[in-house]
Amino acid sequence: MAQRHHDVTDPAAGPVTTGEALAGYLRGQATEFLRALRLHRETGGGTSHAPAGSTAAGAPGGTTTATAAGASSGATARVDAARALRRSARRISGSLHTFRPLLEPEWSEGIRPELAWLSGTLALEHAYGARLERLLLALNRLSGAAPVPPQLVGPGGPSADGTARPAAPDRGNLTVGAAKAGALLDRQLTLARTRAHSTALQALGSSRFHAVADKVAVLASEVPLTSAAAATDLRALARAAEERLADAVTALPLVTAGSPYNAEALIHGLSPDPAPHPQDAPWHQVRLLLRLHRYACEVVHGRGTPLDVRLLTAGEALDRHRDASEASSAAAQAARTPRIAPATAYALGVLHADQRHEVEAARYAFQRSWQKQTIGAP
Repeated sequence: MAQRHHDVTDPAAGPVTTGEALAGYLRGQATEFLRALRLHRETGGGTSHAPAGSTAAGAPGGTTTATAAGASSGATARVDAARALRRSARRISGSLHTFRPLLEPEWSEGIRPELAWLSGTLALEHAYGARLERLLLALNRLSGAAPVPPQLVGPGGPSADGTARPAAPDRGNLTVGAAKAGALLDRQLTLARTRAHSTALQALGSSRFHAVADKVAVLASEVPLTSAAAATDLRALARAAEERLADAVTALPLVTAGSPYNAEALIHGLSPDPAPHPQDAPWHQVRLLLRLHRYACEVVHGRGTPLDVRLLTAGEALDRHRDASEASSAAAQAARTPRIAPATAYALGVLHADQRHEVEAARYAFQRSWQKQTIGAP
């Protein structure tokens, strides 16, 4: 059983924190959301609804190199702005969930799923790009080829948003099956990323998004707390979030994860069912609950309070678990492509197994970090 630790991240420690701290936190996150939205529009990521003159026009007579450099810089800024939008939306939504008894129910339950929709929509493009990079690097590693620097641009050029795509494997250093597997993954995931980019642009130009942005703009100045929130200690609700996390971790098969090799995890590897791996869902849930616990600690203790290293390393392990799990699903999905050569299917099978081993390694790392005793100061 996982042991519960109460240290600098214990939400029950420290002075009493009331609803005013929650209001200040939500106002700050709403301000960051609006700042990121303005940056996204100013860098050309906006839609026709963006304020007039918010997009920079190129200077006439500029060189091709300068134009390309400006496009690359603008693409990077758009990516950073989209990431900041997701980060603020997640924190607002997560805090509304944890501290919902202190907020007006109709307002809170109306905006929370919309923020989840927004952050999920904006995350897809980055997720597909990262998944492709992970799988191509794994193909090179499994083939004994030199690592591919992720900043290189692949043969297809930049992605839909102007950022560099991960380079395709060096076909000269790969087997025929691995090279074709890489090309297949490149086509499938690049197409998915392009579609996700279009979906994100449509979402940011939709009336649904503008309704969310309007509510966040109001939140930046006025937080709809209940009348009892000003006298309510937030620590009890934050402690409840911590206990939900601890209970979910306790339910995990940490004894199995205590071994770096879990043979049972490969039982479903050859299943024709394209559904997510049945062992992964509880781990994904723990990742979500760990994030909610971190946000609750930020509300109670402030953003500047350092987190327990154990929580940080556990979170990193769960991120790796999620990435490897989704990458293995992508490899399995590619292997189901009709009429591919046996050598290509074999390479994708090896890649799938490799990513499932990465899943087990991440679970092992989480188990090691979570059960590590925290050493207190004398």
